Amino acid sequence: MTFSPQLEARFDKLLTSYPPGRQRSAMIPMLLYAQDELGHISDELIGEVAKRVGVTPLQVNEVLSYYSMLHKKPLGKYHVQICTNISCLLNDGDKLWEHACKKLGIGHKEATADGQISLEEVECIGACSWAPAIQVNYDFHHFVTPQQLDELLDGLRKNP
Repeated sequence: MTFSPQLEARFDKLLTSYPPGRQRSAMIPMLLYAQDELGHISDELIGEVAKRVGVTPLQVNEVLSYYSMLHKKPLGKYHVQICTNISCLLNDGDKLWEHACKKLGIGHKEATADGQISLEEVECIGACSWAPAIQVNYDFHHFVTPQQLDELLDGLRKNP
């Protein structure tokens, strides 16, 4: 499998950052970096990461099934995660979720037809004190109102 020179350099740095016999510790960051570059985690990528860190593809799949931030399905250019856990729920996070689904015409772990935006309902993004909270790729948005969500989604659609 071929990666960009930047991703290869990151992989090399990760693999040499751990003591001998502990390269498997690089698995999650490798998967995250590759997902950022490729858009999702393919079976080919699973095999490549398994080989590089010295585990089986089954072990990589076990990690994938545990961590919700790792995706085997392609995401939108902008991946919108809306928290509906208790703090956000008590501050209308569930209403934000329903509003986003209706506005975008998609549901959980789905993407718009143009591939621009994907949507995911998440349990917690660690922003309980600023509920309701959402995350777009790696950017957090706190105390989000339906109007702010509309403005954010409209802005994402305008930024191809």
